[in-house]
Amino acid sequence: MKYGFSQKLFGYFYHSSCMKQAKRQHLQIDSKAIKQEYRAILTRAKDIGKSRLMSSYCMGAYFIALNRNTTLSPEECYALYKDGLSANQLFHKVMGNADSYLDAKKLPARKKWSADSHKRKYENDWVVDILEGGANDDFELGYDYHTCGICSLCRDEGCFELARYLCRMDYVLADMMHMRLVRTQTIAEGATHCDFRYSRIDSTPGKNS
Repeated sequence: MKYGFSQKLFGYFYHSSCMKQAKRQHLQIDSKAIKQEYRAILTRAKDIGKSRLMSSYCMGAYFIALNRNTTLSPEECYALYKDGLSANQLFHKVMGNADSYLDAKKLPARKKWSADSHKRKYENDWVVDILEGGANDDFELGYDYHTCGICSLCRDEGCFELARYLCRMDYVLADMMHMRLVRTQTIAEGATHCDFRYSRIDSTPGKNS
């Protein structure tokens, strides 16, 4: 795929977050090698067009590059990634909060995204069904992902086992936005689809336990 402005911007964001965290932990990491590998991965990656989840595709590419160019284990790389993004206040602002994410006004665009995704124009792009929570549901917004771009990218790069670490980042991002995420299965763990269910965190004691 083309290594353009969006890919460079997301890469810079993830890289700066991780390198600042590495410095806080006094880790010796070859920053240049990671950046070069990140670019190489995306350059040979299958195109996903103007996907809504390009940032996630780039996140997967960067995580692969990080693993390949450090002596850290995948678990240690995940911790570095998680802590680096969590400490980045700009990232918190970009992610927004539960009110902005769960805004009902965004539903029509999400449903159009879902319909377009089922055309499967790009092999590695996500294919998703959108679920709107009703009065009797315990969630407000749901996603059933039938194809995962990160899983596809990791498979293409011969490191499918790394995809499950990126799955864990979904909970980190939900926490940042003060949302509750419930998920019972993922493609990375061998399921046919990933089932995401989001809701606001109720302040009533024990409500979300």
